[in-house]
Amino acid sequence: MPSTGGVKIGSSYDEARTRKVNAEAEIAELELKKIHGELVNADDVVTAWTDVLGSVKSRLLSIPTKAAPVVAAESNAGLCQTIIEDLITEALDELSRYDPTISPTEATAGETEASDEGDDPPAKTKRKRMGRPRKAAGLAK
Repeated sequence: MPSTGGVKIGSSYDEARTRKVNAEAEIAELELKKIHGELVNADDVVTAWTDVLGSVKSRLLSIPTKAAPVVAAESNAGLCQTIIEDLITEALDELSRYDPTISPTEATAGETEASDEGDDPPAKTKRKRMGRPRKAAGLAK
């Protein structure tokens, strides 16, 4: 008969050890799924969706600001509808290109660079100290 180290088989210690080994195996499986990209952290998903929905909200809320001055000048209801539909389509097109891996500040910089294509590169700045001159290190005697 194999030795059990003085522990009776079926005891509470044996059950606790079995639960511990099973839990460690489950943790290892979850870590492996995380490594393979099959499992993500729930907080990361919530953060990503919060960013996406925030972008959708801000883009949709900007439509009235863009539409108001254009539509106010029109008296034809059909033309007003077309203008609003175009602005909504523009917003949806922009949102379809939304990349949550790019921060809003990077996206703004990228849009600026894209709109400046063909322009001359900015002139190099002169790295010259400005203001009054530095104080002398020591007094001459």
